[in-house]
Amino acid sequence: MRYLSISLPAFILAVAGTGCSISPTKQPAVHDFGVATPTSAAGSRLTAKPNITVEAPKWLWDNRIRYRLLYSSPTNVRFYTLDRWIAPPPELFEQQLISSGKILNYPLNIQLLSFEQQFDAPDRARVVMRFFVNAYAFGNRQESGTQVFLMERPTKTPDAAGAVSAFAELTRQAADRIQDWLTALSTK
Repeated sequence: MRYLSISLPAFILAVAGTGCSISPTKQPAVHDFGVATPTSAAGSRLTAKPNITVEAPKWLWDNRIRYRLLYSSPTNVRFYTLDRWIAPPPELFEQQLISSGKILNYPLNIQLLSFEQQFDAPDRARVVMRFFVNAYAFGNRQESGTQVFLMERPTKTPDAAGAVSAFAELTRQAADRIQDWLTALSTK
């Protein structure tokens, strides 16, 4: 018994001294919206950065992936511990809009109001994004139009991977919806 009491502390010190960890901590996975490629001919000829600014409340300026359990605790905002965005959602959304190559004809100011996954049941979730767009005429910063967008998409799986995948698709759809609105705005 005496050898065991001497051997166990020596073994623990030897393992700790080699840099091994007895209880390894898992690092969070880091996500973005995937590789963005311009989907239009105008985007492939893009030489100047479109004038797009995305703003948001300060609670959206971190890289945590948010979710709510609407079926049990709708006012409690939760966060995935093993998954993160590579940058805050407003930055990722702005970059997605710029790299889409679609929004070239108006300077835009976008207010991102919500960006979260919502669970209607333990096995059923969707992502929700709500934002407000102000479009301005070039040169004089006179407002040309405003529009509120509420977009949502069901997730393929009710987890962080499902949220990330659905948000990637939802932000691509947002670029299309904004461009459609701007096209209609220019014909008025």
